[in-house]
Amino acid sequence: MRIKQVIVLGLIISGCHSKSSVDLVIKNATVLNIQSGSMMENRFVFISSETIVEVGDSSLFEKYKAKEELNAHGKFLMPGLWDNHVHFGGAEYIDENEQLLPLYLAFGVTTVRASAGDISLEVLKWRDEINNGSRIGPKILTSGPKIEGIASIWPGDLEVGTEEELDQALDSLDKLNVDFIKITDNTLLPDLFLKAVEKASLRGYSVSGHIPAALTLGQVSKAGQKTIEHLSYMMRATTPLEPEISAGIASGELTISDAAKLQAATYDDSVALANFQKLAEQGTGIVPTILISYNIAYLDENDFAHDTILNYLGPKLKESYQWRIERMAGESAEVSRERNENFKKVSSLLPLIQKSGMKIIAGTDAGYLNTYDFPGLAIHLELQKFVEFGLTPLQALQASVINGPDYFGITEFSAVESGKKANLILLNRNPFEDISATLSIHDVIKDGQLYTREDLDNMLKQIKSWVAEKESK
Repeated sequence: MRIKQVIVLGLIISGCHSKSSVDLVIKNATVLNIQSGSMMENRFVFISSETIVEVGDSSLFEKYKAKEELNAHGKFLMPGLWDNHVHFGGAEYIDENEQLLPLYLAFGVTTVRASAGDISLEVLKWRDEINNGSRIGPKILTSGPKIEGIASIWPGDLEVGTEEELDQALDSLDKLNVDFIKITDNTLLPDLFLKAVEKASLRGYSVSGHIPAALTLGQVSKAGQKTIEHLSYMMRATTPLEPEISAGIASGELTISDAAKLQAATYDDSVALANFQKLAEQGTGIVPTILISYNIAYLDENDFAHDTILNYLGPKLKESYQWRIERMAGESAEVSRERNENFKKVSSLLPLIQKSGMKIIAGTDAGYLNTYDFPGLAIHLELQKFVEFGLTPLQALQASVINGPDYFGITEFSAVESGKKANLILLNRNPFEDISATLSIHDVIKDGQLYTREDLDNMLKQIKSWVAEKESK
């Protein structure tokens, strides 16, 4: 009887010391807190399936046994990057768009916000396949087709001319299970634009879009628009005459060109700050996309054509860049100079917007049509531009990693801590000190799956080979 008791006691003690099995442990990492800007050295991050189980010191090995170990000594661990404005498009080259999915991942972009295009059904399919693990790529959050007016210049739009048609368009987006709503102003009537923002917001969507010239930023913000896409729109709120200018455009008394000159002539920092603060209070943020503006402004000075990343982009996608190059060919030096000055003026708004409390959300406009705005690489260059024009490296990182998820009201991607999603990048250098360090990618973890530097290089090699074969046909 006593022997049996000893055996049972031994089994109980043994059971108390059994370790939980996890899939991966990242050892000795310096964990970056993007929210606070703090760092924790020699952290051990235990990951099971898609989730971070616990973060702590080496004593956690008493609790966990990992199937795979990654030594991150001397390296910096942070959440994966979010590019919050990308495009997949070009119905005649869907296969080239598919190649962008592993390309984003190879550049440490673990989530993209797809802001409309003409291949929405394919993007929705890719989103679901990535979510269920049958396809490799970044997490996709997509608007599906965007809402526009009748005879929009953009293929793939949902064109509406009445409130009834607007309701039908929103019903169709409900059925597609889109993640947010995108609205633009090519032909959409201003009143219907406001109705679209209001109705989409009431259905629970975050709404993004351009701003009709006949409306003020305050009007669309009050209607519920959560982000203004492209920094140039913010210039409208830098003058005390914004309401009068918008009314003049609506009545036809002012041209867009005259409005821009009047805005520039009446620019006022104090007015801008007050207006930006009001937008912040109403919950409206900005996605600047200044990289594409830079590319356009300096297209005649920079030799983008020899960038090696072009080897990873399909021929039709690269061909789509030419329309803007051809349109700008032969422009006068005066026009070029004005464009450069305008870019600098618009980009200089960033610190003022940051001061106002408006959320700056990092997105690039990368994809088809947008000249030399390279998918994957673009978000790194966008963050560098943020710093160049006055943000700190931490603020730039927050624009991607914190404010991107916040747009959707989700919190499980923005930190390296227990319970968060294991979408991470491991860097060789500290991006708090130098924002270009985001490019020093050693490893990527997506949905708990480790992609080593060797894996990422092989991924890039396969994409490059695919493109070369495509170009040879």
